[in-house]
Amino acid sequence: MDDETAHSMRAALRFDILTIFPDFFTSVLRYGVVARALQTGIANVHITDLRDYTHDRHRTVDDRPFGGGEGMVLKPEPIFAAADALGVTPRPQRDTSRETVIMLSPQGQPFTQQIARTLALTDRVVLLCGRYEGVDQRVVDHLCDQQISIGDYVLSGGELASAAVLDATVRLLPGVLGNADSSHYESFGAASDGAAAHGEVPLAVSPAAGLLDYPHYTRPADFRGWSIPEVLAGGNHTEIRRWRRERALETTLRNRPDLLNACALSRQDRELLKKLEG
Repeated sequence: MDDETAHSMRAALRFDILTIFPDFFTSVLRYGVVARALQTGIANVHITDLRDYTHDRHRTVDDRPFGGGEGMVLKPEPIFAAADALGVTPRPQRDTSRETVIMLSPQGQPFTQQIARTLALTDRVVLLCGRYEGVDQRVVDHLCDQQISIGDYVLSGGELASAAVLDATVRLLPGVLGNADSSHYESFGAASDGAAAHGEVPLAVSPAAGLLDYPHYTRPADFRGWSIPEVLAGGNHTEIRRWRRERALETTLRNRPDLLNACALSRQDRELLKKLEG
């Protein structure tokens, strides 16, 4: 049984998002692929306000850091209380292949499509939105399984990052996208390329490629004097595959040359890259 078949036979993937700004997610849950996943029961999302788990009249969720320094730090008590109330499995007993707790933080490992694919195969994902100067380290050490960053920059909080992780993961669930291949044949796609195994021109984006996506065009064929590449209108599928492969290589070299180090490149690919670099 493949992963996609197994996934379609199990319960909806549950997301829990712990935040001090629950209203931030109102529009995130109402539009696009996330809304479609919720409406069809493929996934469900629960937003938890950490201030509901405070015990003072000011609903305090942060305090000054021990040892001094700038900023404020999210306190551990509301976070652990919320996790307990939600029935999150204690970390020592947690099976991370089924349930995982993630803190969104600039200190985290970079979020990738592979991480999204892994999360899409779990039963439950708990996303903790960091805020202020940081989160008490005991939350990281004793509640979270990992920290994730969506880029080498600092946001005001983890809400935007959580929304990105949610969207990237949900769109990989079977039945969410109108065309199942949409999440396969794209940048960082995971589709197999049987044609390449038979000596044909490989697909532009596949696990064997690891390349960024090629340019896309639609009608009209001529817009303000800018015409689509002639090869795309010619109907020769081998030539179209070759053109797309070349453009994917070109785009990856220009925007993400680091990805080429992990690509399975053919002799023709390497020759083309030499020309492009020259």
